[in-house]
Amino acid sequence: MKKQIFKGVGTAIVTPMKEDFSIHYSVFEDLLDMQIAGGADAILVAGTTGESATLTDEEHIELIRHAVRHVKGRIPVIAGAGSNNTAHAVYLSKECEKAGADALLHVTPYYNKTSQQGLFLHFTECAKSTKLPIILYNIPSRTGVNICPATYKRLSETENIVAVKEASGNFSQIAKIASLCKEDLTIYSGNDDQITSSLALGGKGVISVLSNLIPNETHAICTSYFEGNHEESDHLQLKYLELIEALFLDVNPIPLKQAMRAMGYDVGPCRLPLCNMDNTMAEKLYAVLEKYNLTEASKHTHSDAW
Repeated sequence: MKKQIFKGVGTAIVTPMKEDFSIHYSVFEDLLDMQIAGGADAILVAGTTGESATLTDEEHIELIRHAVRHVKGRIPVIAGAGSNNTAHAVYLSKECEKAGADALLHVTPYYNKTSQQGLFLHFTECAKSTKLPIILYNIPSRTGVNICPATYKRLSETENIVAVKEASGNFSQIAKIASLCKEDLTIYSGNDDQITSSLALGGKGVISVLSNLIPNETHAICTSYFEGNHEESDHLQLKYLELIEALFLDVNPIPLKQAMRAMGYDVGPCRLPLCNMDNTMAEKLYAVLEKYNLTEASKHTHSDAW
């Protein structure tokens, strides 16, 4: 059995920006502390939610280095290291390891895409370049390519490929992965609206967007399930479904950053080409935040409707 990187909630943390779009490191430190205090079991830095696509390599590595220094081993720091260029993914893997990351997240190659054999070769090259454990990231809606269960099985035979963030939304596929790979590949949900369903198929947690807002409650969805209280886990999953849906009214992390600003976190804007939601969408988001008593104003004027 391979060692698990974490069990529970890994927060895919935002990268806070100043108004000039430079990284706001002091706010980043505050967010890391908030996540740890809120029960996050791991932190994913420079993932999709962290706007990795618009970070320079220098910013990317410094962000990892900064997180490692600040977290000081309290929870694992997982570094986004994926690329659609295998040589670049290898480079990022080596640099993130030097920066002190505890594990790596590698997304499937996007845009140029590849065959299943190409996926196998790509991830194998990444794995050979580092001693760190690797989480594969399957999100066909963004990349246009899916890791098939048979390919997962081949990849799980590589010692340091230890887990997958499955965001295909295909439960038949998740079940097949669990059946084929068993203890050789830990499954994490990549979708906040499917945490309990993934846990029911043997998943060990979630790599989460939602937990940027409510780490304690997202953590509780997992822990209540692990403790055998499946009814409570299901209740919490459904309780926060509307909030989860609101966070995906536009491309992630646009709604998330707007929600966090409404909650009083100085996370700043997204870098272009991501821009603010239009007013209609934003009003829908803010209405949901009010319903959950999450905005600064609502905390002073409403009681918890739940």
